[in-house]
Amino acid sequence: SWKPETDCCDWYCVTCDSTTNRINSLTIFAGQVSGQIPTQVGDLPYLETLEFHKQPNLTGPIQPSIVKLKSLKFLRLSWTNISGSVPDFLSQLKNLTFLDLSFSNLTGSIPSSLSQLPNLDALHLDRNKLTGHIPKSFGEFHGSVPDLYLSHNQLSGTLPTSLAKLNFSTIDFSRNKLEGDASMIFGLNKTTQIVDLSRNLLEFNLSKVEFSKSLTSLDLNHNMITGSIPVGLTQVDLQFLNVSYNRLCG
Repeated sequence: SWKPETDCCDWYCVTCDSTTNRINSLTIFAGQVSGQIPTQVGDLPYLETLEFHKQPNLTGPIQPSIVKLKSLKFLRLSWTNISGSVPDFLSQLKNLTFLDLSFSNLTGSIPSSLSQLPNLDALHLDRNKLTGHIPKSFGEFHGSVPDLYLSHNQLSGTLPTSLAKLNFSTIDFSRNKLEGDASMIFGLNKTTQIVDLSRNLLEFNLSKVEFSKSLTSLDLNHNMITGSIPVGLTQVDLQFLNVSYNRLCG
């Protein structure tokens, strides 16, 4: 429990830096926090980790005061009932390496400015109610190339051709309404390991796609993909492959 008469560094879910005694981590798991994220969170300038996870009674928008946390590296607001849009101001948190807003009620489009986060290793926006296109800027990340988890939303339109420029390790765009060609994600010289594009409206010729040998998992089920399984795919050490419910032949 949090008692004002005790040292806050001894409070449950709070961690302090051993040298400065400043709060650098606030991780609240599976509790009964209700209402909105407190604006006072922004008054913890040395915070590097902020986590509200499995808090079904946490509601309202993501608070703008979070942008004051210039040292923040890890932000997880997942399995909550927070709503509103994915805020553009998150792009100001230049030290972020991990951003997880999954399993919530976020709506609207994905802000293109997230590509300006230079140290981002993973972006989880899956299992929300996001609409619109995948931003063209996601093929132009400034610095690290993050793992992208955008599944279980209502994203539509074609994949930006700019995705061909980058070498993603993991891409999960499954269970959306994406259309057209997705072959630009693949390539012989890429180091992509996991790709899940299942349950979309994608339509391209699989026969013409070249796959890198680093690929370990490929899920393309329930699309409108044509052609046949290319010989090159048999030379890849896949641990998982699902191309069912398409328009393949041969």
